[in-house]
Amino acid sequence: MPLKRLLTKQLLPGWLLLSAAFCLRAETLVFGIVPQQSATRLAQVWTPILEHLGKLSGMTLLFSTARDIPTFEERVRHGQYDVAYMNPYHYTVFSEQPGYQALAHRTDQPIKGIIVVPRDSEFNSLTDLAGTEMAFPAPAAFAASVIPRATLQSYGITVKPVYVSSHDSVYLNVSRGLFKAGGGVQRTFNTMAPEVRDNLRVLWSSPGFTPHAIATRPGLPENARQRLLKALVGLSDDETGRALLRSIRVNKGFGPASHEAWDDVRQLNIDLLDP
Repeated sequence: MPLKRLLTKQLLPGWLLLSAAFCLRAETLVFGIVPQQSATRLAQVWTPILEHLGKLSGMTLLFSTARDIPTFEERVRHGQYDVAYMNPYHYTVFSEQPGYQALAHRTDQPIKGIIVVPRDSEFNSLTDLAGTEMAFPAPAAFAASVIPRATLQSYGITVKPVYVSSHDSVYLNVSRGLFKAGGGVQRTFNTMAPEVRDNLRVLWSSPGFTPHAIATRPGLPENARQRLLKALVGLSDDETGRALLRSIRVNKGFGPASHEAWDDVRQLNIDLLDP
């Protein structure tokens, strides 16, 4: 047998394996979710969504998160997620470096920050918060931390921030009386168990901003981006998808997003995560 033919015959299975492995990697995307809630809770609601998106897109989407928001931020900064669901401020930072590209955002109400207090709290205005310890998820949690703290500062109200890693932790700590107030967002507040939510009331709510971004890492093929976008938009087209969207309180689904959609956040000139 000629040497060229022999080598081709011997190498062909290996090339097929390498090709199959490359296709597998290309079709499997790690989807990172900002840990506004506990990892267990996020996995419960997002894993079925990603499985359904996988069926619609023909790709495998692997759920991932982080133990807290600062760890998530570091992973996004290093491009460790193929796709990331991140807060509006995160997108303004990580679209610059390492270069995440906007893909989609929810099409219904904008994101609103809130300050919650125990239902029976004597606090009735922001000025009542002066000098208190307040629970926040993380320094750069946009609507749950950055906006409330900036608002308080603008009114000359000084509080002592304590960072407790997630929105869920804020609500739990305030409902148990461990803090007199805490920052969150309306969407995550609405997802809390009734026994927690009913022990709290919203003292203050912020103006609305462009909601969380779904963005893809730099270099992800445009074909994969478009297939994923079509699947995200398509979640609203069948009852299974609509039920999954309701589980994360995205009642009107996702729509395409442009880089400029978050200019309202850029105008705030926040520099908490600047290098």
